[in-house]
Amino acid sequence: RDPLWSRGLGDVYKRQKEHSIYLLDENNFDFPTEEMMNDDLVAVGGDFHPQRIINAYEQGIFPWFIDEYNHIHWYSPNKRMVLYPNEFKVSKSLKKTIKNKGFTVKSNENFEDVIKNCSNIKRKHEDETWIDNNFIQAYTNLHKLGIAFSIECYLEDELVGGLYGLLINDIFCGESMFAKEKDASKVAFYHLCKQAEENNIKLIDCQIYNEHLESLGAKEIKREEYFKILNNMN
Repeated sequence: RDPLWSRGLGDVYKRQKEHSIYLLDENNFDFPTEEMMNDDLVAVGGDFHPQRIINAYEQGIFPWFIDEYNHIHWYSPNKRMVLYPNEFKVSKSLKKTIKNKGFTVKSNENFEDVIKNCSNIKRKHEDETWIDNNFIQAYTNLHKLGIAFSIECYLEDELVGGLYGLLINDIFCGESMFAKEKDASKVAFYHLCKQAEENNIKLIDCQIYNEHLESLGAKEIKREEYFKILNNMN
């Protein structure tokens, strides 16, 4: 992710005026409607109360990072990266890996370790992780509430890859993945898609474009199209 870093509340107000960025009220869990959205960044503020996070995802919004002034930044990209589970691309090399590597795949056995590993992975174009302790605690709480889930990839009983996200209606909202062994995150993603097909999950939300996701079958759609999908599932 390539966040638009804030320089303070004064700049937030300025950007709100120029670009219709919604300032969240601490006393309720409202978010801007689709009609109020212009940029990818659609809201600033609030907290990580579980109901606020759930409301956000149900309205096509997700928290991305917390700036140096402790403001949470909430996004709804104009172009949304999504993957239909049955369109996951399995290369010949990945098929061999799944068959021969010896990975063991589990679900929800080690959620907190998955998100902590995701926070420690160095990614291109990022100086530091956006998954800080606030995110780890918030999503671990959602896991305990049965809303956030993990897929884990083990090799000789060691956690070597995985991913996590939220299940909102019939959409799995993917948050992050990691791999310590080659293709471990791809194997986890493959099993996510298989579980999604088996459980009638219609879509995997990958949030924003990257080449790796595109190589696995994900594609960009307009925000308007994503919202139509969301509304049809509510």
